[in-house]
Amino acid sequence: MTTEGPSRSPRRAPTAAERRRDAERSRQALLDAALDEFSAKGFDGARVQEIADRAGVNKQLITYYFGGKEGLYQEIQRSWPATEAERADPNLPLAETAARYLAAILDDPRPARLLVWRGLTGSGAEADYLEGAETVDADLANLGRAQERGEIAAGLDPAFVRMALMGAILAPVMLPETALQATGKVPGSTEFAEYYEAQLRELVRLLGR
Repeated sequence: MTTEGPSRSPRRAPTAAERRRDAERSRQALLDAALDEFSAKGFDGARVQEIADRAGVNKQLITYYFGGKEGLYQEIQRSWPATEAERADPNLPLAETAARYLAAILDDPRPARLLVWRGLTGSGAEADYLEGAETVDADLANLGRAQERGEIAAGLDPAFVRMALMGAILAPVMLPETALQATGKVPGSTEFAEYYEAQLRELVRLLGR
């Protein structure tokens, strides 16, 4: 005499919508993991297997979604202009724009670290530099308007102001030990963020003198 176990229903196949959601989750997980790896090790130092392991997916998906390591790297950089456009509102006072950039970098320093790696190693493709030039042109136009509003002294070149502000905003990420030694405050802490934002706003205010 045999006893049959409980019958099992066949496993339901995922719907097209569920497959799309799974694919998007895998794709986003790879982008997040790649940003971690690239920002920590640069393009040359990052390994696709480590990116895939961090994302919890098969490394073949990097080729499937992005065409390989370089395509993944470029996809990360393509997201920057849209993100920057949200902060670079030409109608905002210059001090507010600078404070927004600072807050974004202190909240997530990975894009700033990747930018530094790219500058040190020259790992960007020609197309990336051309897209970056468009961002620079937009920034200079916004700074020109700020100068017309009296926020930047007439004797200051907007191109220099852009570089100087970028250096000031990136400094806590590029030189965290120096920032700690100079201020006695830990970069990444709320105390440092409040202190540095106040100083940055004052610096921008003085640009108009």
